[in-house]
Amino acid sequence: MYITIHPSIMVSDSGVVTGHRLSTVTTASVTGDAVHELSGADLAMRLHYLRILYYFRPGEAVDGTGTPELKEPMFPALDRFSQVAGRVRKGAGAAGRPHIKCNDSGVRVVEARCEQTVEEWLEAKGGDWDGRLVPDKVLGPDLSFSPLVFIQFTRFKGGGLAVGVSWPHVLGDAVSASNFINLWGRLLAGKPPLPNPKNSAPAPPPAPAAATGAEPPLSLKRAEPDGDDVWLPRTNHRTATSSFRIAPAKMEHLRSKMSSRTRVPAFEAVSGLVWKIVAKIRAEHEPTLVTVIRNDRSEQRITVLSNSQVISTVTAGSSPAGLGVEELAALIGEAGKDERGAIEEAVEKEDGTGEFIVYGANLTFVDMGGADLYSFNIKGQKPECLEYNIGGVGDEGAVVVLQEPEDDDGGGEVTVTVILPEHEMPRVKLVLGSEWGIA
Repeated sequence: MYITIHPSIMVSDSGVVTGHRLSTVTTASVTGDAVHELSGADLAMRLHYLRILYYFRPGEAVDGTGTPELKEPMFPALDRFSQVAGRVRKGAGAAGRPHIKCNDSGVRVVEARCEQTVEEWLEAKGGDWDGRLVPDKVLGPDLSFSPLVFIQFTRFKGGGLAVGVSWPHVLGDAVSASNFINLWGRLLAGKPPLPNPKNSAPAPPPAPAAATGAEPPLSLKRAEPDGDDVWLPRTNHRTATSSFRIAPAKMEHLRSKMSSRTRVPAFEAVSGLVWKIVAKIRAEHEPTLVTVIRNDRSEQRITVLSNSQVISTVTAGSSPAGLGVEELAALIGEAGKDERGAIEEAVEKEDGTGEFIVYGANLTFVDMGGADLYSFNIKGQKPECLEYNIGGVGDEGAVVVLQEPEDDDGGGEVTVTVILPEHEMPRVKLVLGSEWGIA
């Protein structure tokens, strides 16, 4: 095992976040010529990135754990997930099918410091996403040299720590990312890895309902990369990202405005609300077709990386702006057939070399339930809060709904991350704040 320090490769300082230093952590043992083949579902997501940010308040566990100690358990974690330490390669020809060579090149670790306290930082940025604590690196243009995963440790003035993880979606979905992060946390605490379930391999995607040659799935859109061999889609609008935290009492207030006799799940309720707001903003081109993405809760994938999230589409029969939030929530809850098989077929038609987007191809609602993001801790100290963002979202935007585990009262704070064209965000914030008390 080894750590490579890159003293000459520095990330530019950005005012309050300074002192960047890069290093690389590799696998504990040599993987040799191991190759991780990418499925059609993996390659459909290759222009997207998951960005997860944990905030830890000052505490004995966090402040007493130095960066070398934080890195140490990454070695055995990467042994279990050797793909994470690999690099992208392509098959024969200029447009050969991509795969991951598990060549022990490692994950990139960034160390930085923030000249503000945790409280000052959170207050200053408000609900807006600030990417200075999570590297926004993307794959390419030199794919064979591009690290797949970046992890950033940022120490705050007066104590406290932010842990930011940038995870390429081509490696796997949110369940895959959380499994890797949680394994690292368990090893850091001196706990053994969770045992592999007997059937830990991911289930294959459902067989396409239509024959080869049918129309492509509605949730998939062809994309133009933002440069030669840069795995990021080109968009027509600059995007903005903001997060809103909804306390359990506020969530119940939102539900109380719905006449349904059943308790509307938080994901459906929030998605219906944002769908209606965005439809009003886009009056001339209302999003009547939306995509719904949920994690597959039926699988147990402790050491398997895959893109197994359920992807479906929903069509409103009339103007979403004219429908009630409850009606839109019901449509979200009754999302149509799973399109994973059709997505797999569409990508495989081009032998995995075509480039597509899913997030933002339509207005996209993402249910983060089933991804165990809240189990990560540093030697028993839990994060104060976490933020979740998706990179590479298309022009139609995306909404991510993340709910904390339920407390004794049956509720759990809901964090909503809204990723939309920059010019739409002020109006969304205004409506959420003035009409719904969500800020």
